[in-house]
Order: sequence, then C-alpha cells, then structure tokens
Amino acid sequence: MKEDILIPKVEEMAIAILPGEDPEIWDVFLINLKKEPITFVLVNSTGYGEINGETLKTTTLRYFFESIGPETAVKVEPIESKLFALANEYWVSFVHNQLMYDKKYVFVSDSITTDNLTTVPYLQKKGVMIR
Repeated sequence: MKEDILIPKVEEMAIAILPGEDPEIWDVFLINLKKEPITFVLVNSTGYGEINGETLKTTTLRYFFESIGPETAVKVEPIESKLFALANEYWVSFVHNQLMYDKKYVFVSDSITTDNLTTVPYLQKKGVMIR
C-alpha cells in the first residue's frame, strides 16, 4: 500500500540566505526556478543544534504564500547571523500541477559563511543557496 503512494520529487526550487544591509541580519528567500507558478506554499523554519555545549532549538515559524510566480524569488524571513552556528531547516510544501510537493532544506551548522557565497538566480546577488 505504501508503495502505491505517489511522492513526486521536488525540482527547480531553492532556498537562499543572503547578507542584508546590517551584517548581523541576513535574508532568507524561497526561489521558484520553474517556468510555472506554484500555489499554497507553506514554509516552516526552525534552528537546532549546540552552541558552547548547550543544546538549543529555535521557535518554529510558519509562512504561507498563496502563489509564487514563475522564476521568482520571495523573501521568507530575516535571520540573525548568530543563528548560523545552528542547523537551519526550511521545510517547504506547495502545490504544482495539482500535486502536493514537499522538501526539507537544511543549512548545516556553520555552513552560512562568506566562503560559501554563490550568485543567486533572479536576485543577482551573492548568497548561500541549496537547490
């Protein structure tokens, strides 16, 4: 029965974290690389891990977007750079072509650094991105 459930693979989507005006606050973007819009987009964000021997977990925040246009980046949230020592997880669910898609993007601890910057599509700025 479980093998009968269709679980479509998420493609042409990305999460990017870009430096903001303030070096302590960066911005998180969801990027729809598809040539069609996606709808009913839900993004859950949370951070977890250890800092100075103390186990920490941030509050889970949820964001909803009715629709995200094709080849578009939308700002999800700001993030403080002190949280980069934690793993930062973004769980994205959306509907495309009448199917529900779902994918977890995890920026492992200390991976959000200027050493890992790349050019982010549609924003033409440098950031750390997971596809």
